[in-house]
Amino acid sequence: MNPTKKIVIVEDELDISRIVTNYMAKHGYEASAASNGADGLRMIELLDPDYVIMDLTLPDADGLELCRQIRETRETPILILSARGSDTDKVLGLGFGADDYMTKPFSLSELLARINAHFRRYDKMKQAAEPVRLPEEPDAQLRIGELSIDKSEHRVSAGGREIALSAKEFDLLLVLAEHRNRVFSKSELLDLVWGSDRYVDENTVSVYVRRVREKIEESPSDPRYLKTVWGVGYKLCP
Repeated sequence: MNPTKKIVIVEDELDISRIVTNYMAKHGYEASAASNGADGLRMIELLDPDYVIMDLTLPDADGLELCRQIRETRETPILILSARGSDTDKVLGLGFGADDYMTKPFSLSELLARINAHFRRYDKMKQAAEPVRLPEEPDAQLRIGELSIDKSEHRVSAGGREIALSAKEFDLLLVLAEHRNRVFSKSELLDLVWGSDRYVDENTVSVYVRRVREKIEESPSDPRYLKTVWGVGYKLCP
């Protein structure tokens, strides 16, 4: 873990905010807290954190809307920490751009483990991208129709239009692109993209497929590339 990584906690319950902030600081993170949505957005803009922890129920804002606003301008990983623990709330949270979800009451050690796991995956991905790859390498860039995936720079474009994907969205698209026409089940994608160090279920795969489809497809309801094979899983078509 890089001790300079910054975390912003947006939480109106002051006891929880103080405990989480102190615990993160104790384990090497630079942690800052805001007690409402407006202050949280200002703090995120000012500090440009590496990770955001936020509640869904805030005194001045709905957490889902706040999550959507953050996603409009940045891909900072977001973990929702909420007393709302239904499957619907979890799916909505992930659908609005969150990367992880925990319900209250929660374990501080599990919260830390999830954050550390994210940064371990990020650091591995960053290290894998460090070796210089020559442009003429045949596998450095994948082309599927008008869809272009640059593996060395982690960039995706379609018809010349740059597409902004989060790290996890890129990983999901890359797995499918490297095995074109192969149908992957949700369980297989969960293992390949999230790995053994995960705290998510198969519903997360569906949410991320929808998010990727909305970004790469001209008509997400009638996709050209990312197809659903009903009762089986998903595949990427040429």
